[in-house]
Amino acid sequence: MHIGVPAETRAHETRVAATPETVKKYVTQGHRVTIQSSAGVGASFTDEAFAAAGAELVDAASAFGADLVLKVQSPTDAELPLLKRGATLVGMLDPFNADNSQKLAAAGVTAFALEAAPRTTRAQSLDVLSSQANIAGYKAVLLAATLYPRFMPMLMTAAGTVKAARVLILGAGVAGLQAIATARRLGAVIEASDVRPAVKEQIESLGAKFLDVPYETDEEREAAQGVGGYARPMPPSWLARQATLVHERARQADVVISTALIPGRAAPTLISVDTVQAMKPGSVLVDLAAGRGAEYEGRRGGNCPLTEADQVVVRNGVQIVGYTNLASMVPADASSLYARNLLDFVKLIVTKEGALNIDLADDIVAATLLARDGQVARKA
Repeated sequence: MHIGVPAETRAHETRVAATPETVKKYVTQGHRVTIQSSAGVGASFTDEAFAAAGAELVDAASAFGADLVLKVQSPTDAELPLLKRGATLVGMLDPFNADNSQKLAAAGVTAFALEAAPRTTRAQSLDVLSSQANIAGYKAVLLAATLYPRFMPMLMTAAGTVKAARVLILGAGVAGLQAIATARRLGAVIEASDVRPAVKEQIESLGAKFLDVPYETDEEREAAQGVGGYARPMPPSWLARQATLVHERARQADVVISTALIPGRAAPTLISVDTVQAMKPGSVLVDLAAGRGAEYEGRRGGNCPLTEADQVVVRNGVQIVGYTNLASMVPADASSLYARNLLDFVKLIVTKEGALNIDLADDIVAATLLARDGQVARKA
């Protein structure tokens, strides 16, 4: 199989879909690997390292012209014509974007969107959302620590004692749990909230206090169980009680990190405008849902309406961080983990003899298939 790895060209993207480690494994399996020159520079992988692993260094057209193309993000409109009809494309292809899915179908490629992989034990090794969210949760805390004008840990010095920062983390999925662990390592006092009662034990095991919003109806209890590893939209009655609690805890917090996202839906509003106005001057809000929330004043916010995508803005003395691609701020490890995710997925669609074999009886293959034979295979 001829495998091509083009350079990523979208703004703020520094990752690459293969590393010297995974290239060596592809070559050992008998595949031919072509990588666009300088594709790994943003992630600190040199052309020399790729060549030593057995890859051929080529231009963009040659990388896109492979039988199997590995990408981080979906090709741009300018890149789509470089894909040959009948080729297979694998990456994070934004399966909930109907327009993009139609473009991929029109390009005549067989496309697999790995974000759509089921949250099952068997699919863990190729769960790109988890591998990248883990990095985002880590980086969110470091960004907050950089912007916060005080120390994170408690310090006892000759000049006096410095209190530990109070950190509030909203959402205890992969990103939220990593944020808790990282903030704990930095010595912060942490509180965390999530709609799913099952995560209470995980939150507390990492050293944070769980903020409990009791369920008052069967509808609330059922919604709180989540589905497919994700939280479900909660009833308005529960959201109102949560908003009151979050407002009170955010008002006292030094750092707030919000991580609530449900694939295919607008991110819920967790930090209202009124809450930001009540927060302490100098506090920091890192919004991992930036650009994917409800529309506010002509643009899409995040878990907070005041968040601006890919910007750091100050509102009422509160610094609001809206970077949309935190994983790309740790590009070497993000690329390494993502490339291993791709390596494990490729094993499902390519035989040991190097032939493409799309088995729709495989639940992972079926769930991730986005486009085939000129048709969109998955509803957005």
